[in-house]
Amino acid sequence: MKSARPAGGPKMKKTDALYPPIEPHETGELLVGDGHRVYWEVSGNPDGKPVVFLHGGPGSGTSPWQRRFFDPKVYRIVLFDQRGCGRSTPHASAPDADFRYITTAHLIADIELLRKNLGIEKWQVFGGSWGSALALAYAQAHPDAVTELVLRGIFTLRRVELEWFYEGGAAALFPDLWESFLAPIPVLERSHMIEAYHRRLFDPDPAVHVPAAIAWSTWEAATVTLTPDAAQIGAMSDPEKATAFARIENHFFVHRGWWEEGQLIAGVDVIRHIPTVIVQGRHDVVTPMMTAWDLHRAWPEAEFVVVDDAGHAATEPGTQKALRAATDRFARAAR
Repeated sequence: MKSARPAGGPKMKKTDALYPPIEPHETGELLVGDGHRVYWEVSGNPDGKPVVFLHGGPGSGTSPWQRRFFDPKVYRIVLFDQRGCGRSTPHASAPDADFRYITTAHLIADIELLRKNLGIEKWQVFGGSWGSALALAYAQAHPDAVTELVLRGIFTLRRVELEWFYEGGAAALFPDLWESFLAPIPVLERSHMIEAYHRRLFDPDPAVHVPAAIAWSTWEAATVTLTPDAAQIGAMSDPEKATAFARIENHFFVHRGWWEEGQLIAGVDVIRHIPTVIVQGRHDVVTPMMTAWDLHRAWPEAEFVVVDDAGHAATEPGTQKALRAATDRFARAAR
């Protein structure tokens, strides 16, 4: 099945460190059950080293520029949109969207089904932000299917991580932006912002859930880069995209990923043998370096790269260089 590619994603600078733009040579929809269809695409070398890209959010979907972390002459590059977002259906922005079958366990099962349907024995797993959490969870569930891990902006949904960004910690750095995040929530509900947003995001009335979704999504968009990116903030103000993004994120955060506290870091023994590179922006305020540091201390065998002039976004120059260096290194090992 062929599918048109939507415009979107950040505007990349001419000096960026990534590979040139490429188009997919194969696209499709995977029927994963529960009424869900997951969009997927393959680009690069059809006979190359397989890699799967796990996008962030959860709920952001993939963009064409994300193919560019990988040498297209070496890698068979698989991107897919997780349940409820991007080109996957049904879309989480629908007023009556059903979230019963959008969980971490479902996403892990979808990744495995996609791997098997594409005839891939093992693949590299590349994930940033929420994608790093999903990559860790998938690798711990299916270590024999993973050749290497490339992780960025480490996020594991621990209470301290969620409270930092959504309950007032990051407000110390962005008090002006925090006021806009507070605005949809009555004063008496502001002691539990994630729960207060949950009530509004899942209200079926668009007059209630759309403004809440835009406030939630633009709070993150305004803080992901070291300096604000107006284009990214504008893109996350789109009602449909913002609603799916905010709802899916909030849904996962309310349930803490369906993990025990600290589970992903505690579970590294299962994947300790897998060659891994961890890339972390020192000035990341969305997923602060404390979590990457905790993972590094638990897993010293993994290469740990701190980018001193970067925030959270994968578009920042130093982060791009570190991520490309990681995929290039693993590409050389495959030759």
